[in-house]
Amino acid sequence: MLDRPKSDTPHELQEITVTTDSRDYLARATQQARKYDDYELIVDVDAHLQEIRFWSEIIDMLENDVLKQTAQAMSRPGSLPLVNTQPGMTFQSNAGRVPHQFGPGEPVEDPRTHGHTFVQIVRRSIDAMGIDYQVIFPTNMLSLGMNPMDDIEVHLARAYNRWLTERVLPEDKRLLGLLYLPFNSPADCEKLVAEFGNQPGVSGYTICAVRNKPVHANQYMRLYSMMEETGKPLVFHAGPYWDDPSLAQLNRFVSMHAISFVHYNIIHMTNWVVNALPERFPKLKVIWVESGLAWLPFLMQRLDHEVLLRQNEAPGLQRLPSEYMSEMYYTSQPLERTDMRLLEATMTKIKAETQLLYASDWPHWDFDPPSAITSLPFLSEQAKRNILGLNAARLFGLPIKRLRPRPDDVLATRPHVS
Repeated sequence: MLDRPKSDTPHELQEITVTTDSRDYLARATQQARKYDDYELIVDVDAHLQEIRFWSEIIDMLENDVLKQTAQAMSRPGSLPLVNTQPGMTFQSNAGRVPHQFGPGEPVEDPRTHGHTFVQIVRRSIDAMGIDYQVIFPTNMLSLGMNPMDDIEVHLARAYNRWLTERVLPEDKRLLGLLYLPFNSPADCEKLVAEFGNQPGVSGYTICAVRNKPVHANQYMRLYSMMEETGKPLVFHAGPYWDDPSLAQLNRFVSMHAISFVHYNIIHMTNWVVNALPERFPKLKVIWVESGLAWLPFLMQRLDHEVLLRQNEAPGLQRLPSEYMSEMYYTSQPLERTDMRLLEATMTKIKAETQLLYASDWPHWDFDPPSAITSLPFLSEQAKRNILGLNAARLFGLPIKRLRPRPDDVLATRPHVS
């Protein structure tokens, strides 16, 4: 992607389909991994489960018999019963060039002897990209906060968390999970944190940002306190939602995609800071995921400007909004690289060397391999190592120990692509 081999000999590319092996799909990333093979640790803080292939397993874990039977009756090939998605508006496959977006269909070894299908697929992709640990998020559930039936989000959240902690995380310590919190129902979030927060492999808590609930509402204060006591971070994961009345004015996917992933996190961040939640919960570590970085200097400067003019409207703040924001954590993807001077200034402003976490967003169409970080000319060698793994190790309490195979060993298993 970022480091193309020079060759005068044209060759035909093998067609990429949903059945393409991840190791073949990511062969170029494996070749790039040779350049950072000596890094102590590589942690991918945002990658995605494609629920379609495994949705029946999650449905089977629903504890409400009526909903379970309803979902089973609604099930069709390629469907996601109970999830409020619009199949006709899913442009994320990038016109077929990155078909894994809709769920990898690649064949795997017998799950009875080689592990869960999803775990096998994840192993292939992280080995190919040269990653030691990967944090897993759902995909279609990112817009579940807009489901008109709050109880469905609650039941699906519990079923997903059970599936994650019982079926997936126990099979490989390189996979890290974040509990999905049905944020529209605060009391149920508290129950999930109490029940699953200390399960092996659970590294934090996810609030899918696509929703219309104010994060500063009093009903969430006990939840934040519970999470703060566990020492595990709270994650706001952005997402697309074309049905938002404002975004519905946009007539192209690229327009909606550019704005939507930032829109909800801007709102939640503004409420979080202006209502002084960093002062109320100073030990709660907060991560903002999949919004890129370009929005951060804008919001820092904008909020500082407004608060200085009307300090009486933010009486709980002891410092400027930008100071609180510079102590939060951010993931790198999608990394806006069109103007390196702006990107360098942005990384300086957010203290990227200590606060930025590498994320691939695999298998989405705009994913970034680790070389997206190592190829940045203005970062020091230590900053690259911090962003690619050491910051995450500190945040999640991970041992700094290499678990990934050597790139040449991965390529040796795929002689037709090396």
